[in-house]
Order: sequence, then C-alpha cells, then structure tokens
Amino acid sequence: MVVYAPAALLFLVFCVSVLRERRKFSNAVILGLAVLCALAASLYRLVASDSAWAPVALWSLPVLGAVAVLVLTCFLFLNGVRMVRKEGRSPSNLLSLLAALAVLAVVALLVTAVALRTPVLIGLATAAGGLAVYFSFLFLCFVCYAFLYGRLRVRRKADFVVVLGSGLVGGSTVPPLLASRLKRGQEVHARLSRRGGSPVLIASGGQGPDEDLPESHAMADHLVAQGFPAHLVEREDRSTSTEENLRFSKAIMEKAKPDYRCVVVTNNYHAFRAALTARRVRIRGQVVGSPTAAYFWPNATLREFAAVLVDYRRSNAVMCVIIVLGGVVAWWVNWR
Repeated sequence: MVVYAPAALLFLVFCVSVLRERRKFSNAVILGLAVLCALAASLYRLVASDSAWAPVALWSLPVLGAVAVLVLTCFLFLNGVRMVRKEGRSPSNLLSLLAALAVLAVVALLVTAVALRTPVLIGLATAAGGLAVYFSFLFLCFVCYAFLYGRLRVRRKADFVVVLGSGLVGGSTVPPLLASRLKRGQEVHARLSRRGGSPVLIASGGQGPDEDLPESHAMADHLVAQGFPAHLVEREDRSTSTEENLRFSKAIMEKAKPDYRCVVVTNNYHAFRAALTARRVRIRGQVVGSPTAAYFWPNATLREFAAVLVDYRRSNAVMCVIIVLGGVVAWWVNWR
C-alpha cells in the first residue's frame, strides 16, 4: 500500500486546502495530481502482480487514449458548428472549432514525426505533445474542480446576494442567460430569508456602448416584474467586467455593513472563475451558479479556462518555456 502514499498525502493536502479556502485554482491542480498518482499506483500494482490482465490493461491504454481523442475532436467540432449557427461567428464562439483543429494539428504532427523521424519534427512533436499534455491536464483539473465547487453548499447566512450582469438583448431586454442568473438569485434570496435574514439583492452591471440603459437597471426591473420586493434591490451600475462587478459591489456592501457576508450568483460555467476573482478582490462570500443551455456550456467553459490561464500567465509561461526547452533538447539529441 506504500505506492498509494503520494496519492493519499496529496488528497489530504487537498481536503485541508478546501476547508481553509475553496476558491483557489491550486485546489484543482492538487486534486488532479492526487488522481494521477492513484491511477499510476493502481497500474503499477497490476503490473507487479503478474496478473493475466496486466498486458490487456497496458495495451488498452493507448487504444482508449486514441478513442478519447477521436470522440473529443468530433464533439468539439460539432459543438463549434452548433455554436456558430446559434450564436454567430464572433471570436469567442469559435473556441470549440479552434480546439478541435488544434487537437488534429498536434495528432498530425506526432504521426508525421514518428513516420519521418527527422530531428526538427521530433523536436517540434516533443514540444507540441508536451504542451498538449500540460494544457489538457490543467483543463481536466479545471472542469472537475469547477463541477465540485458548484456542488459545495453555502451554509452561512448572508447579508447580500450579488447577481452579476451579462449583457442585454436589443439594448434593453434581459436575455435568457441573465434571466437564469436572476432566477437563481431569487432562489438564494428566498432560502436566506427563510433562515431569518433579510438580505439585499445587488444587481451588478454597467451600461455597454450598445445598450440603452445599465444592465443593473434592466435586471432590477425584471426582478420587480417577477414580484421581487423593489426595496430589497440595490443597483450597481458602473461595472464593465466581472472584476469590476465584484469590486463595486464590495464597496456598496462594505458601506452598508463592514462585516458583511454575501453570496454571488452567476452561470454555472462561470462560477469557479468568478470565485477566483472574488478571492482576489477579497469578497467575503462564495459563488453559486445557475443552469446554462447544454450547447452553450462547452464553448463557454473553454473561454473561462482561457481566461484562467491568462490570470495565471506567469506560472504558465514558465511551464511552457520548460516544455519548449524539452523539445529543443529532443531536437539536439537526435541531430547529433
């Protein structure tokens, strides 16, 4: 059982870290490393046991990997086409298609390098394969922990419910995506009220260049039209980004009650990154998500992941340089 010690230790570190602060991306990485160590330990024990299943397990790994890559590529391509048809050809809506093309490009480079075995191709394939493995690992960590974070209960009482804006349709109409957030905000507010509190709901969103009024005003009007008490709605109408949503809402909450607690509401695909931002700006509260259309979720998740990579750009840049240097070493060894 000693082979499982690293996995057990990493999982213990993960549990302690989540109990101390669940809004950290390092939690996702630690959990991913724990799972990898557990899988490696299981494979080692299987091989060391001389079981008849050991060769089957070893040969099945590359087959399963190839099938997974094929299925993933097809899924990303089909989802990308559907996104373009439903949402238009904006750059952010092309992420699924671009991801599918990137997977195909890496696979083609690896196959070509194996077939031709030239030093340059081997170096390029080593670097590209290493980068693909690195970002795939981070993406799996991100998706799995985001799923877990969205299911952790918010147990404490709260003084405020902050609903983040997401843009208006036609310059003045609340779209289904934002309506979903507002509905979830009402549900959270009702649950907190049943615990004996009377929290204020902050509609957070400024006015974009193509909007006739601030998002927060349209959000407040939508809530009141749904029967929500108007005196419990506060408008934050200066923000133009998630970070500004949280910073300006924080100023409102601190002014009203310096020792406030809050719950932030957004869509489920955005909840974990919003939580990371909330931690960075020192918001005292957790983030919950509302449902999102199934076709919209993959592309939106890729966009959120890309934004997280940018937030941690220094660490990622260091790792990318190390991986590329590995490709240079592979080229140099084969060139000699």
